[in-house]
Amino acid sequence: MHPRALLVLCCAALLAACGSDKPKPEHPPAAPPAKVSQKLPDDPGPLPAFQRQLSGSLMDIPPGAQVELALLVIDDKGRPQRLLASSNLTGTGQPLPYQLRFNPEAFPANARVELRGRASQSGQLILHMDSLRITQAQTQITGPLQFEKAP
Repeated sequence: MHPRALLVLCCAALLAACGSDKPKPEHPPAAPPAKVSQKLPDDPGPLPAFQRQLSGSLMDIPPGAQVELALLVIDDKGRPQRLLASSNLTGTGQPLPYQLRFNPEAFPANARVELRGRASQSGQLILHMDSLRITQAQTQITGPLQFEKAP
């Protein structure tokens, strides 16, 4: 057999293999059932048994401001040594709820742990939060946290 004839035969076989005789379904596929409860995009869902969380609300955050919260291990000189958890939020002008999850096994015994926060707008620091000392690796509600203007 000539190579040219073999090539034509291979192309014909390839086209035949790509064709589909599969019949179309008579009924259009059913729409997925509507969800009864929708989660918010920022809702992390239920708290797993191996995690703990700090939650509360952040007050006086201007709309569009970028808020950073961090749970940090702090040394004797007040410097951050290790990040235990962090969260980024966007201000709405309303009290801003937050949930900061962490692993209680990573929480060091006899070390200083603080929750710190700051807010920036257009890349410039506009607000900061006084450090909040966290003494136990338990789920806690901090309540409303007030931010102050940055110096």
